[in-house]
Parts: sequence; structure tokens; C-alpha cells
Amino acid sequence: MDLKELVRVIPDFPKPGISFKDITPLLQHPAAFHAAIDGLADRLQDLQVDVVVGPEARGFVVASALAYRLNAGLVTVRKSGKLPYETVKVEYDLEYGKDRLEMHRDAIEPGQRVVVADDLLATGGTISATIDLVEQVGGKVVCAAFLIELGYLEGRKRLGEYNVVSLIKY
Repeated sequence: MDLKELVRVIPDFPKPGISFKDITPLLQHPAAFHAAIDGLADRLQDLQVDVVVGPEARGFVVASALAYRLNAGLVTVRKSGKLPYETVKVEYDLEYGKDRLEMHRDAIEPGQRVVVADDLLATGGTISATIDLVEQVGGKVVCAAFLIELGYLEGRKRLGEYNVVSLIKY
């Protein structure tokens, strides 16, 4: 199955010059959604993952399904002010602005093996910030996993030493 065919490309969203990759058609197609999560999980199976971490909001979808498939815990990373308990925080640059992410301070135990997962790797800003949060509490990032990678934005370079897995490349 060609998963790329189920990604809808929307020009000039959220602003002129951005070509948004919409995964909702892929998610709506049961066989494609299964194939995407199974494809990522198969590549991560030998990493002995304890926790999958997903940033808000589409990362929740990928991370939760992946955590289920890997029999791992799930941790959600939220935008500032959304979590009710003590948090660790990081500010970061987006492709088109700045943002702040937070994670519960007790979400990951020191030494736990973590996969950070999101729908898309662009410049690497969001996932780098997510990795920062994981490492602030002592987690060990063993892989960064994505449905889509925009290779021309070189996010993989920004992630440097981290193992990166993606299914669909532009």
C-alpha cells in the first residue's frame, strides 16, 4: 500500500509558502492506519521501548497507537498551561514562529527507554524540544519515529546522533 497517496497536500496553509501535509485521509483508512503503525512498530520492536512520547496534537495519535502496539507506556507533551501537575518546560522555534511545550515532571523514570513519535518531521524543532523534556527527567531517547519526513527541511540533521525512522519521505 502506498501510504503517500493518502496524505493530502494543502498549499499555503497555515500561511503562504507552507505546503501542509494532512494525514487525516490516511487515518480514516483503516488498512492504511494499521500499515503505518505496524510499519513503525516493526522498525522499533527490538529497541526494548518503555515509553512512547508524543507532542500535541497529531503526535498523540501516532504515539498512542504506537505505544499500544509496542506494549509501552504513553506520555503526552502539551502546549504551555495545559497540564495540571508539576511540569518541565522548554521553549523552541517552529518553522513559522515560537512555542513552548511541557511534560509532567514524573512522566518518565530516569533510565527508561523512550521513543518520541510525531506525525511529521520538518525542521526538527518540535521533536528536539520533546527530546529535551525527556532528557530533563532522565529518560533515554532510543529513537524518533515519524509517519512523514520532509527531507528538504533537514530536520534529521538537527536530530544529529538520534536514531530517526520515517515511513513517508518528501
